[in-house]
Amino acid sequence: MVQRISVHAATAASADAVYALLRDGASWPKWSPLGSFELVREGDGEPEGLGAIRLFKTNGVRSYEKIVTLEPGRRFGYALEHGLPLRDYVAYVDLAPRAGGTDIHWHSTFTPKIPGTGWFYRWFLGSFIRRVAAGLAATA
Repeated sequence: MVQRISVHAATAASADAVYALLRDGASWPKWSPLGSFELVREGDGEPEGLGAIRLFKTNGVRSYEKIVTLEPGRRFGYALEHGLPLRDYVAYVDLAPRAGGTDIHWHSTFTPKIPGTGWFYRWFLGSFIRRVAAGLAATA
């Protein structure tokens, strides 16, 4: 069964400033609970372009993520290549300008590989993404 996560945050920063942080994988461990970043494979035309594979390590968990959507100032998307027992994990961070800043909508879908664990990963990743989005909003 497909699981969905939807997290909202707001920042006084511009959408371009938020997007710049999303594009810079090396910045993620500074503003999120992620432990470390490594660029495993460069993307099309630039290191963190479409198709780039980024590795984030946190407390022994290795998450390989492929950049799948780049819309400057509007949308950033990535898909889990491997690292968690999930299938078809895709996340998008949509940015919408608002009076005095930007609304951030971080949303994802996935299917658990192990039946019956969807609720757990929805809860676990939902709380993790809330912390990531809050850190992004505060840092931007």
